[in-house]
Amino acid sequence: MKSIPMRFVIAVASLAPWAALAADPGNGGRIYAMHCIGCHGVGGHSVMPNAPNFARNEGLMQPDVVLAESIRRGKNIMPAFLGILREQEIRDVVVYLRTLSR
Repeated sequence: MKSIPMRFVIAVASLAPWAALAADPGNGGRIYAMHCIGCHGVGGHSVMPNAPNFARNEGLMQPDVVLAESIRRGKNIMPAFLGILREQEIRDVVVYLRTLSR
């Protein structure tokens, strides 16, 4: 098997356990209001330059595990929330973000 298909198989297999865990978009919204709204804005309408506008689906075209990793580790000017948010809270925020572009 070539390395690219094997990477794909590993990536897909790694999504299943994360996706199977229940997440609460209501709690994600509360966490978003406390930690994210200052840059990403109300309803995902970003107020900071270079912050993805979630209301226009910017930054949401990636798998949940990638979004969660961005929250954990931070990216560019976004701070890392590893050690600030629990894993369940990160899942909740990711699920909440998915509601913003509807």
